Amino acid sequence: MRRRAHFVHAPEEIFTRERRRRFDNRGMNRVAVIEDDLPTSNQLAGWIRSARPGIHIDQWFDRDSAEAALARETYDAVVLDIELGRERHAGVALINALNKRRAGVPVLVVSAMPAAIYRSIMKALDAWDYLQKTTFEEADFVETFLEILRVARERGEAKAQPAGDELALDPLWQRTPMWRGQRINLPLTAQRILATLYQRRGEVVSYEELFEVVKSGRNRDNVRKHVSTIRDAFREVDPAFTAIENVPMRGFRWADALARA
Repeated sequence: MRRRAHFVHAPEEIFTRERRRRFDNRGMNRVAVIEDDLPTSNQLAGWIRSARPGIHIDQWFDRDSAEAALARETYDAVVLDIELGRERHAGVALINALNKRRAGVPVLVVSAMPAAIYRSIMKALDAWDYLQKTTFEEADFVETFLEILRVARERGEAKAQPAGDELALDPLWQRTPMWRGQRINLPLTAQRILATLYQRRGEVVSYEELFEVVKSGRNRDNVRKHVSTIRDAFREVDPAFTAIENVPMRGFRWADALARA
């Protein structure tokens, strides 16, 4: 039987060497765990160490010490609870403070607050994801955390885009792409399709490949609707936008030559 996260002392799961190799420590070496309950804090820290041996973890247990650390240290990722002691929304204040000081640091919220209410709130604050205590398993936490580190590394690499690229995509915060200096407003699925097309620019991306980034409605009509949404959003800021090319019966292609026509 798979263990669920009941936040009590429990043996740490041993991950395979293959899995660890998939997520090396390059550029990711400092994490903050902000949780006022000591057993919970230790368990989260233990899961992280199990998945990423050698990573440095700072554990903070109240808002004041955590806020001082976020102002002082440069973290690659932050795991925090919303409630700290008697402060019901201390985590919200910490996220806001972090965004003001070092925008772009990914935050994973782990809280007992109902996910149905707070997940959308955390997303609006630019938190990476929200996990509700007692409703997820260790593997769920680890997969989410490792994905944060992987995409954060890609985000750092994306900053080295060649000069002259007119589309600025940040793979960590995909909901804010920029085209020629102007923000493009897109729903999440459309953002994923856009990122896929741009990463494969110059190549035909098949419908079947695009199905992989569509959570529901995995059919050609739905993909075409999302691409139409992307085009409309670009044309709101650039009426001459023609970068996304339809390839009949196959899929779509981001064509750089068309983008600069």
